[in-house]
Amino acid sequence: MKSNIFNNLVSFLQKLEQQGISYTLAHHRDEAVMITVAVPGERWEVEFLSDGSVEVERFISNGEIVGEEALSELFPRNTEKDQHVVGALQNTELAILKG
Repeated sequence: MKSNIFNNLVSFLQKLEQQGISYTLAHHRDEAVMITVAVPGERWEVEFLSDGSVEVERFISNGEIVGEEALSELFPRNTEKDQHVVGALQNTELAILKG
């Protein structure tokens, strides 16, 4: 069955190349290989998992194009999330140490 997973992955990559579709390979989870596919107005994340399953997540643009001013939202929005996660982890670690 494992060779089937590999064959499906290679077949998918070949189809992308035959169609001239841009993609990148990544490895974010121990049990999966991700292919990020970029087509006009869409980005697809396709993960081939070691159990033979395939997960697909699509990000579709609404077609709205904004100016450079939108970049001012990028860092504050994501920095706040990161700080919240770090704070929560620190609180959990303190609770474990005190426990």
